[in-house]
Amino acid sequence: MKTTLQIEISKTKQSKLAATDFDNLVFGKSISDHMFIADYKNGEWTDLRIEPYQPLTLDPANATLHYGQSIFEGMKAYKNEAGEILLFRADANQKRLNESAVRMCIPELPEEIFMEGLMTLLDMDRDWIPNKPGYSLYIRPFIFAMDNYLGVRPSETYRFMIFTCPVGHYYAKPVSVKVEQKYTRAAEGGTGFAKAAGNYAGSLYPALLAQKNGYDQLLWTDAKIHENIEESGTMNVMFMINDTLITAPTHTGTILKGITRDSVLHLAKEMGYVVEERFLKVAELEAALKNGSLQEAFGTGTAATIAHISKIHVNGTDFELPEKPDYAFSHQVLKKLDDIKYGRTEDKRGWIMKV
Repeated sequence: MKTTLQIEISKTKQSKLAATDFDNLVFGKSISDHMFIADYKNGEWTDLRIEPYQPLTLDPANATLHYGQSIFEGMKAYKNEAGEILLFRADANQKRLNESAVRMCIPELPEEIFMEGLMTLLDMDRDWIPNKPGYSLYIRPFIFAMDNYLGVRPSETYRFMIFTCPVGHYYAKPVSVKVEQKYTRAAEGGTGFAKAAGNYAGSLYPALLAQKNGYDQLLWTDAKIHENIEESGTMNVMFMINDTLITAPTHTGTILKGITRDSVLHLAKEMGYVVEERFLKVAELEAALKNGSLQEAFGTGTAATIAHISKIHVNGTDFELPEKPDYAFSHQVLKKLDDIKYGRTEDKRGWIMKV
């Protein structure tokens, strides 16, 4: 791979690869050997380097620890049958990272630093990418404030990092969800559209309450009247009702512009399905569950790709969703996505980038 940037490389003296059990991967637990780093200081991104993965040293007054000025992305790399490394829609992740950066007063990261740093890192740790169906290398790019100062203002220094981890399936089985009508994930004018760390921190307590009652995740509703379904846990959510695919729009600024979401909608239209980007009301969902017109419900995201929903709790009642046949839309679109990601079918959309 050709690079135009000067990236200082320091390789690990002791790889963890041989000690990693690739048959029993826990999501986010097994971290690859190296990490890419760039620092922002004096108005520019500089000091590009790859180092062995290791703990960070932070000052107790670090601004991120106190005021949460931190953003991240989630993406994956795959291997095709020829052993080539394939990246799925990495350009979209780069653009979304900068959209989050603008909202969080973080300086935008030049595309060439993101892409060349990522490509160089993947090339170095290529042996960490599993070469088996359903497995991939999860990639975590993130930026956080580095000022050591307790005043409430945007930091003047930042760090961009990328590290990776081999992963298997995120959800081993379909998930059960509860419609949340008390707590709020995001409000209009807030940071719901950004992948900001604080968004996820605020969702943990309501999700924990749901889990204590036997549900895997929540169906979040709008912050004003709790009548419009927005997301599911940390994923976008979709419903197939009377052969129409329905998912929340992103124009309110409360919905993350999921790359898997966008890919599924693109493929659904190609497959001839009617697609409606609109809010599904809780009452409408409940009615569809009662009259049987809800054919499928599933979450979409990088980690899970498609997470089938098996049970929905709404207004005090559990509704069980039957197991979906192979010809169901969610199974079809998952296969289409996997075929593209693993290079089993031709990429006609410019979604795949080879390392």
